[in-house]
Amino acid sequence: MGFEEIKEKDSKYIAHTYSRFQTDLCGGEGAVLCSEDGRQYIDFGSGIAVNIFGVNDEEWKEAVIAQVNKIQHASNLYYTRPAAELAAMLCEKTGAKKVFFSNSGAEANECAIKAARKYSYDKYRSGRNRIVTLKNSFHGRTLTTLTATGQDAMHPACFAPYMDGFDYAEPTAAGVRSAVKPSTCAVMLELIQGESGVNVLEAAEVRAIEALCKAKDILLIVDEVQTGNGRTGKLYAYEHYGIEPDIVTTAKGLAGGLPLGATMFFGKCEAVFGAGDHGSTFGGNPIACAGACSILRRLDKDLLLEVQGKGDYLRTHLSRIKNVRAVTGMGLMIGVETAKPSRELAQKCLDKGLIVLTAKNKLRLLPPLTVKKSEMDRALQILNEVISE
Repeated sequence: MGFEEIKEKDSKYIAHTYSRFQTDLCGGEGAVLCSEDGRQYIDFGSGIAVNIFGVNDEEWKEAVIAQVNKIQHASNLYYTRPAAELAAMLCEKTGAKKVFFSNSGAEANECAIKAARKYSYDKYRSGRNRIVTLKNSFHGRTLTTLTATGQDAMHPACFAPYMDGFDYAEPTAAGVRSAVKPSTCAVMLELIQGESGVNVLEAAEVRAIEALCKAKDILLIVDEVQTGNGRTGKLYAYEHYGIEPDIVTTAKGLAGGLPLGATMFFGKCEAVFGAGDHGSTFGGNPIACAGACSILRRLDKDLLLEVQGKGDYLRTHLSRIKNVRAVTGMGLMIGVETAKPSRELAQKCLDKGLIVLTAKNKLRLLPPLTVKKSEMDRALQILNEVISE
């Protein structure tokens, strides 16, 4: 089936919710993808931070296929080895006490929101259930996580009424302090706001927000859906800030390409959920968990240092390109601001064989953590041609 036939079937049968670029992707290896007609692309999108070891990673495939040959799904009424092993790995690597598995970042955040409200209700009873999120944040597409998202553009009238219980703050300690009320039970942060422009929060502000939360027994939730699993050069971005969250959510790259979300509970949130308080049919799916175990085993200190070095290399060279106004980010999560429309630049990059993403007015670069220097250099060459012309 050629591209035009794929495109025709897609248009005819799939809901028109995506503004797709004009190519298909059918295979590849590592950070190089190919289309049905054989065209190759250097991948600086990773399926939006999902394929963190690229495509066709042998160790990941072996782990997934081995599990496929055993059992593809088991209800959460029963135990499975992959889910137990993955939960143990996450807790041992982070200090978390308990994990809840779901299928996506939005579901992981829904779980965190429910947990924060239940923690506060169990301790203080009613009247303490509001959550402060930051302006320009993005937490998901369900009605609750969409409401939690601090962007007016993400709250069109067609989806109203939105959920009650959220207040939006400027991304500073002072902003959060002014938004906190006696009814506040949690503050929810993205340490790098990916969808709104790869905006990195200041460390001093984040630590001040943490101190405020601890002083008032307000839970601190860190949304690591996009920043987690090695993307920033640490296993989770909060490690850069020296803070201790109460709840951490993650998804995207966790299972290396399979749908899996996780909500991690630390310290005082350990026992927040009991039987029947929450659930997920596919959460903790053994195939997805087997893939995630393969990923986490390899996210060691040496690899994370490599990610930091690759990020430094890319940001240094990107900042030297003509017409680049700013370069933001951390590790291999990078935003590039220019004077030109980001979608237009992304299309021109695609035409030259480079896949990049956009985030508001910036290009967003999320290459696989294993991207090679030769691939980075070719990507920089294309970006230089497109941005500086």
